[in-house]
Amino acid sequence: MNSKGTRSPAPTSIIQPCGPVDYDAAYEAMHQLAERRARDEIPDTLVLLEHPPTYTAGRTADRSHLLWDEARIAARGASIYDVDRGGSFTFHGPGQLVGYPIVKLQSRLEIIPHLRRMEEVIIRAGRDLGVLLVRDERRTGVWANEAKVCALGVRLTAARVTMHGFGLNCTTDLSWFDAIVACGIADRTVTTLSALASRPVSVPNARELVLRRYAEVFNATCSEASPELIDLFPAMTAPATIAQAR
Repeated sequence: MNSKGTRSPAPTSIIQPCGPVDYDAAYEAMHQLAERRARDEIPDTLVLLEHPPTYTAGRTADRSHLLWDEARIAARGASIYDVDRGGSFTFHGPGQLVGYPIVKLQSRLEIIPHLRRMEEVIIRAGRDLGVLLVRDERRTGVWANEAKVCALGVRLTAARVTMHGFGLNCTTDLSWFDAIVACGIADRTVTTLSALASRPVSVPNARELVLRRYAEVFNATCSEASPELIDLFPAMTAPATIAQAR
């Protein structure tokens, strides 16, 4: 707290790999960051990146929500991972901005406000683009009418450190979502910022806006992470193989 009784901005390290990062490498690195944050060896950290085509299944995923068999998914160049966040199946891939806030909360009761803050970051970034985005009090995520543009999923460790985060569709090929019942919600569709804005909104475009709004909403003072932390998220040495979903 400062002399006026308000909370001082939290130092936050930013990791932005220069290319797509394999999901398994990012998953391992995210856990390393969470362990180090729990020991107060590093400040809160925000990772912003892209993945090659990847499906993840949360702890409560219904396997019937995987609509393609694994052979078909592999043939199209995608991978499937069981992960330790909550929720069901989701997709990460080219054209989607993925954010992993590694934040140490003061109390486990802050997890719902943490989710609301992530939603608010995306809502404000959409406003910057002239796109009206909203939250749904019954369903986590960020929406435009009945279509989800940003999925959220979080795990809170025993040390009150958040992991996982959000996937914001920018120029994502939405046909990849034909393979799953996204987030276990069968009666809603998915969309992209580009479709909503009626113009291309690239991942770099969105990343700049999201980073600025993250600093605002999370009351964070952001600076580039140390090379040691950045190296935990190695960008792929060749462009990701982007198979078209069919």
